[in-house]
Amino acid sequence: MISVLGGAAFRFPCIPCLVLYVSGNVNKALAVQNIMAASTVPAALRRFMKCFLGDSALGSRRICNQSLIRTVKGCNSQRTCTSSSSSSSSPSADSVAHYDHLTECGSLREDAQQRLVLQQLQQLQHDLKTYSNSTGSMEVCAYTDSLDKSEKEETNPRPPKGFYICGDVGTGKTMLMDLFYSHVENTSKKRVHFNGFMLDIHQRIHRRKQSLPKRTLGNMFTYDPISPVAMEISNETCLLCFDEFQVTDIADAMILKQLFETLFKTGVVVVATSNRPPDDLYKNGLLRDTFLPFIDVLKEHCQTICLDSGIDYRRQDKAVSEKLYYLAEEPGAEAFLDELFEDLASTQKSLAGPRVLTVLGRDVTLDRTCGSIADCTFDELCGRPLGASDYLEMARHFDTVFIRHVPVLSLKLKDQARRFTVLVDNFYDNKVRVVLLAAVPLERLFGHEGGDDERDRQLLDDLGLSGEAAERLTLFTAEEEIFAFRRTVSRLTEMQTESYWIKGDRRHSTEHRNT
Repeated sequence: MISVLGGAAFRFPCIPCLVLYVSGNVNKALAVQNIMAASTVPAALRRFMKCFLGDSALGSRRICNQSLIRTVKGCNSQRTCTSSSSSSSSPSADSVAHYDHLTECGSLREDAQQRLVLQQLQQLQHDLKTYSNSTGSMEVCAYTDSLDKSEKEETNPRPPKGFYICGDVGTGKTMLMDLFYSHVENTSKKRVHFNGFMLDIHQRIHRRKQSLPKRTLGNMFTYDPISPVAMEISNETCLLCFDEFQVTDIADAMILKQLFETLFKTGVVVVATSNRPPDDLYKNGLLRDTFLPFIDVLKEHCQTICLDSGIDYRRQDKAVSEKLYYLAEEPGAEAFLDELFEDLASTQKSLAGPRVLTVLGRDVTLDRTCGSIADCTFDELCGRPLGASDYLEMARHFDTVFIRHVPVLSLKLKDQARRFTVLVDNFYDNKVRVVLLAAVPLERLFGHEGGDDERDRQLLDDLGLSGEAAERLTLFTAEEEIFAFRRTVSRLTEMQTESYWIKGDRRHSTEHRNT
């Protein structure tokens, strides 16, 4: 079994720049040969893999395999790193020691800020080892509310304080949180992308409302499902790890305070990563005054850590450059994508054709798929009203997605651009591989101009907003889009690397994490 441990701070010190973790007694050379074997990797993909190795590997598959084998054998410390890393990944191991080991063997760049953050997370890891938040029911919660402070502490010990890790894109926030999460021994834990979490919350609220008896004249009643939904979550887990904590939706903003107050009251510990500090969440958003109390709640229960080394590790030591990202103007680019799709499809056990996915009772049709591979256009994925739930469903079915004809995305194409950033977030989090055919290079894919179009002005008029309020809302949407664009470019850069490509091949993994 081969797995590749990813992360924002990973580098690959030797050709072909793969960090391979091979289980116990499996010979590394045989593992690499299996990856490159003709029976496993089709012709176009073999040529693609040979490109990673440089001109010296273009002669034959035998030379390519030998080059890979020599690389693995030449990295003498790698075997030590492999065996101890395997054992270090067990929950009982020391996460800081694991991090140090990864830096010593060259899998990670040494970063003092990252290590300091992990030291603080490790203390929480130890505190969670025997921690339980078993509140039981709303009655218990109501009972503890009636107690004074000393009685509360005796009845229900204060839960450990969580962490809110903020910083610029690519600084290693997600990697550190995942390393911490993998070492937490407590089985009552959950790691989820924040968008996916809020989607689940809204679905639970909807189900609860649907289960209520219909209101009739003379039988009117009010029902608030938010606290009961929070209780459901707290009964399922005592640790919630959120990746990409962000608030851009007013529907989310209005329920977060009550939702998280109940979660914290019932002892749920939160660890989150975000590109924004807490005070900047939902900045300039509509009705932000009603959102501000949530920030106080968050800061009370989570210690804020700033991880901002100024380095975007996703852009460092790229093993692949422009091999999964093609320009429409390049001669033969479209034909190469056709050939790559056909070769990948030949390894599947099904025939190429359309696929219908059912998402929340709706049918989403993709015109060209084969097994775990989907060949789509940008308009097919982002030109129609699709959202996080649709992209999550695609991530469950496909490990490789072709996205053709990606245009230049500016603020004038806010809807399409937002869907594309949500798509990339969900695909990245689920290790879905992407092959893109775009109009311009990645660095120029997102333009910051535009945005003040007739539709925006119509929306502001409909909301009855003008003057300073309208200016704040326009600024909010522009800032959030630009923030999301930067994160998307950073993630797409990492998604082009060979380590990400191999890590996303579900044929070589025994399990696939869906968040």
